[in-house]
Amino acid sequence: MAGFLFDKLVFGPVYSRRLGVSLGINLLPVDNKHCNFNCIYCECGWTERPASKIMLPRRENLKNQLEKKLIEIQGTVNEPDAITFAGNGEPTIHPEFAEIIDDTIELRNRLAPTAAISILSNASLLHKAKIREALKKTDKNIQKLDTGIEETFKLLNQPSGNLSLARIVENLLAFDGKLIIQTLFVRGEFKDNIIDNTRPEELDAWLELIKKINPEYVMLYPIERGTPAKSLEKIPESELKTIAEKVEAAGIRTEVYF
Repeated sequence: MAGFLFDKLVFGPVYSRRLGVSLGINLLPVDNKHCNFNCIYCECGWTERPASKIMLPRRENLKNQLEKKLIEIQGTVNEPDAITFAGNGEPTIHPEFAEIIDDTIELRNRLAPTAAISILSNASLLHKAKIREALKKTDKNIQKLDTGIEETFKLLNQPSGNLSLARIVENLLAFDGKLIIQTLFVRGEFKDNIIDNTRPEELDAWLELIKKINPEYVMLYPIERGTPAKSLEKIPESELKTIAEKVEAAGIRTEVYF
């Protein structure tokens, strides 16, 4: 499968443009993307293998690997600023996600007390109370919101099942602003459709949702690596900064990563 995949359960540390020195946790297979979205810009490639054929890592194995890595880098220049749940798809899919968060908090407190526990999520499973409660325990609960228009959501993020943008927003509102919103801006073509979430009508709809959600802050960024849809354009930094100014004018802190 084309795309960039993480080949370990615990990877890095790597320098993240958003999180500093970040030790990554991949709760998904190391040889295949596993996600309930099929975003046309995803650096991991397309979601291809049926869920019934996916083998997820065991909680105990992951805990042992994380403990070993934290001990290895403790007191070195690689001691992490963040322990980040990311990897080859959507981390909250793992059936023991909540318990793994608890394990990670215990290890962080003991071995890397200054590291922020962070998650990059697509916000698709926030309707599950157990996942919401686990996310509230993290230091940086970073949730995706790429558009304020339902049709664009279907084209850009291609969610599985009947998940709607309206449902996602409803669940984001349940955090009462205790979250961070991440948005990737992109333009191009896909399946004979023009996709551009920087158009004025797109920005107006997205900004209205951002105001309602009222997050701690907003992260804006463009595509960085190769994308599965081949005709996508990287948005210039100047445009991202202009969008950031609109968000900040609404009283919400915004950071641009380019």
